[in-house]
Amino acid sequence: MIGRSLIVARKEIVDHLRDGRSLLSGALYSLMGPLVVMAVSAGPTGDKPALLLSIMSVFALVSVFTGGMAVAMDITAGERERGSLVPLLLTRVARRDLVIGKWLATCAFALGALALNIAGVVAVITLRAPEHLTANAAPLAWWVLLGLAPLACLAAALELFVSTTCRTMKEANTALTFVVFVPMLVGMLLVFYPMSGNGWLALPVVGQQIAVERALRGAPVEVIQGLMLALMTVVAAVPALAGAARVLSRDDRFAA
Repeated sequence: MIGRSLIVARKEIVDHLRDGRSLLSGALYSLMGPLVVMAVSAGPTGDKPALLLSIMSVFALVSVFTGGMAVAMDITAGERERGSLVPLLLTRVARRDLVIGKWLATCAFALGALALNIAGVVAVITLRAPEHLTANAAPLAWWVLLGLAPLACLAAALELFVSTTCRTMKEANTALTFVVFVPMLVGMLLVFYPMSGNGWLALPVVGQQIAVERALRGAPVEVIQGLMLALMTVVAAVPALAGAARVLSRDDRFAA
């Protein structure tokens, strides 16, 4: 099972690394937050570092969703539209292996977008407040590892599931726009209406926003909370992957 999934993942990754326009679009989305904060911090609102850090954490949250969106659309709804999905489903590869392979490929691009976003965050903090980065590098690294990286896996699973229910790229693009809108809305609400208490840290998306914002402000990291958030986030991806496999098993949806 693992071997076949890895073969599928490798094929999808190689194919999409050749799509320069999609890669450029994903890179621009990933760097949007750092670029906006860099521009705003040079203006009259530069004296509000707490708000700027909160906004940057929202863009970090959104980057894991936008990073894999184009890939998820193309390897499901895109293949359905081009007529290449049905022949793939008729092979001896199990639906589960196909879904896991496509999910791993989507995860790879989502994690790549996250890495690019964090590089931009580090660059902005280094230029604007280098002492802040030196003091808070460890908390930020921990929360990226335990919070945002697992969220990228959940985002890939959700996008894959939504895309498998769509028949065309246009339909998938519309549906995934709403998927990306949710973390953006949650993040902005938490910026202006912060939640107190640690109970929210175990909730995917909400927990990541709170955790990254605290890390950017230098709050200490509690490893148990981070591990719990990572576990809850990864577990939440399982139903989405199972749903995608179930949709692909319904051959009538993909009849010509």
